[in-house]
Amino acid sequence: MENLILAGIYLNPILAIVFCLNLVAIIKKVIKEKHPDTSTNTFWMTIPAVYIIFSISWMILL
Repeated sequence: MENLILAGIYLNPILAIVFCLNLVAIIKKVIKEKHPDTSTNTFWMTIPAVYIIFSISWMILL
């Protein structure tokens, strides 16, 4: 459990930056095009979001 907490402390800021950058990329695509292909950005946004929520939930439960 300690490894999960340490990974959450060190990886959450990095994954939060990845999440925000992909969100900005999706917003830019949506503004430029009417029906953009955002599947890759959505995939890379989902992984950090799930990890961040998972690690914060475990930190609260411990």
